[in-house]
This record gives sequence, structure tokens and C-alpha cells, in this order.
Amino acid sequence: MISVAEALATILAGARPVAAEMIGLAQGGGRVLAEDLAARVSHPPVPVSAMDGYALRAADLAGLPAALAVIGQSAAGAPFAGVVGPGQAARIFTGAALPAGADAVVMQEDTERQGDSVLIKVAVPPGKFVRPTGLDFKTGDVLLPAGTVLDGRAIGLAAAMNIPWLSVKRRPRIAVLSTGDEIAMPGDPLGPAQILGSNGPGLAAFIQGEGAEAIHLGVARDSRESLDAMIGAAAGCDLLVTTGGASVGDYDLVKDALSQAGLSLGFYTVAMRPGKPLMFGDLKGVPVLGLPGNPVSVMVCAVLLVRPMIRAMLGLESKTETLAARLGRDLPANDVRQDYMRAALNRQDDGSLVATPFTVQDSAVLSGMVRADCLVVRPPFAPAATAGEVVEIVRL
Repeated sequence: MISVAEALATILAGARPVAAEMIGLAQGGGRVLAEDLAARVSHPPVPVSAMDGYALRAADLAGLPAALAVIGQSAAGAPFAGVVGPGQAARIFTGAALPAGADAVVMQEDTERQGDSVLIKVAVPPGKFVRPTGLDFKTGDVLLPAGTVLDGRAIGLAAAMNIPWLSVKRRPRIAVLSTGDEIAMPGDPLGPAQILGSNGPGLAAFIQGEGAEAIHLGVARDSRESLDAMIGAAAGCDLLVTTGGASVGDYDLVKDALSQAGLSLGFYTVAMRPGKPLMFGDLKGVPVLGLPGNPVSVMVCAVLLVRPMIRAMLGLESKTETLAARLGRDLPANDVRQDYMRAALNRQDDGSLVATPFTVQDSAVLSGMVRADCLVVRPPFAPAATAGEVVEIVRL
């Protein structure tokens, strides 16, 4: 067995960066920028008002109150075309362009309208309540660098930068293959010895949520013919992930089928719990990650191994973030394998985190994985731990 760190390093070394593609701005949510984005306009493009009020010359307010002639109006999208001269003002609304000749805005609460004139009650300096050209950004400013994961904020900014098209990393195409005669898909009739297959749908959903494209190949039966056909269908993908058939049972044929198809094996079995029967290799240019069949093992391996590989293919930081928390209950000494215990996470009144591993840690208890807030990491041969000790966790 190799360590988790060795396994992860081998997997990441096999991750090949994906190419870029052009998409419309509206399709950019969740995508990763492949190139820097520079603004094509300044924002705001002209000086605009930050308040509803009156645009005027600050020099006209030397004596208060000051009565100014109202010569027009400037609204957002409908600017005043004239020039504000001495003793004059223009009604203005928030976001409207500042008329030529004006250099300040007095908000309407500090004025009193009197027909075609306005009484200004307070003095303001030049530039008051005026957003100058380029206050936010200027043409040519690089505001979204390559590698940015585009969320709603970034998409909104790109729109304000007048960017209609985006160069983004192509979504990695990941083929998912479940194996086993005992697997039936949800809704199918169940035989007396069959179980419902959760690994394929769950893993596909996880992959989609990480910004990749999942191609669910279905369930291969425990025969070489079925396995060979579905393994062949993964050609051209960026990664093939199999679930089940990776241990040493008589019916675990995946390793042999992949080897016959040309797999160059990187490793086989990892010192981790859950997830020991785990393999990785290269099949004619397609990385292959063989996960165990137990559903919790699949989900834990997805968090710890599949997610970092997807991120590496997208050019993102692939290191799994860990946090420190206090242990919520006593734990016995650990054995040779690195343990990832499903746990509830709570925040105390003092702000500290407390992680309490569930009593049942069986790798077939999928409901526990769903209830878990985090994984408590127990290194190999970790001594017995008592409640209150600091442990490392991976948040889910």
C-alpha cells in the first residue's frame, strides 16, 4: 500500500490541463477564465451624479442661500444637452450624466424649488456627489485574471466591462462506469440479490458540481465482454472513473479488463479508510481512477481525489483545504491506514469548531455521509485521542 499523499501526487501528475473554448457571457457561470479580461470601457463612462438633486457650479454658492435658475434636467439615459453657466442649475437624478459647466451636485434635501428657480441652502465643494469618469475602472484595466472561477459577481463585472464573449477552460469530460451484476438502477425491477446503484448517479452529480462534464456510461456486468465494451466507450475522455471491481474478489474483473485493454498501472491499494482498494493508471492516454464499490468510499474518494484532479485539469489550486477543530468525543488509537471519519461539525459560543465523529463509520452507510459536515482526518498510527484535542478536518 502507498500513502494517501503518494496516491494524490501520482493522480495529479496524470492530470492533463484542458484546452480553452469561447462561450457567451450568459453561459459563463461556474466556468474558469482561460485568459485575462480587460475592460473595454471605463465605468462610469462620463461623470455622473451620485444623488438626486441639482447640478451646479460650486463657485455660485459663495453666499447662502443661493437662488439659481433651473435651465433643464438630466436623467439616466436622457442627459441635458445644454451648458450650466453662472447662476444656473439643472435638475439631476442618480446615475445621470453631469451637464457641461457643472462641477458639483447638491442633494435635493438641501434645496427648495421655487418655480423655475431653486434655492440652495448648503455649500458644496467641486466634485461633491459626482462620480468621475473611470471611478470604478478604466478602459484597459485587467479586472478578472485568468484562473478566476466566474460567479454572479464576476459575470456582472464582465458585463459592465462590455465583454460579450469569454475564453474559458473547457469542462473536463469524465466518464463514470459502475460495475457489478448486483447493481440495478433506480426504478428498475429488483432481483432477489440486487441492490440499487447509487455510485454512478452520485458521482456524476458530484463531478457536475465541480465544473466538469459527467458521462455516465451505465453499469457494466461482471463479464469481460460487458466491461470491454464500456471501457472502450471512454475513449476521448479526460478521465475514466470506475466504481466497484477494484478489490481482490473472484468477480472483480475491472483491473484485469483494463490491463488487457492497455492500462499502465500507477498504483493499486492505498493506506486509507475508506478507500483502500483504489487504483490509478493510464489507458492509452486516458487517466483511469478505479474506486471501491462501497458508496461512502466513493464519495470520500471523490472529495479527496476526484475533486483535486478536476481542479488540476482546470488549472486551479488542487490542494484540499483543511481546518483545525476540537474533537467532540474520545477516539481509540488508529492503525496503519489514514482514516477519514464522517463527523458532525458545530461552532461553540467562543467561535471554536467541534467535530464529533459518528459512532457508526461503516463505508456502506451512505446516509451518514450525507449527514456529515466534515471528515476528521486520523493519520496512520495516531494514538488514542480524547475529547477536546485538536484534530484536522476536511469540510464537506
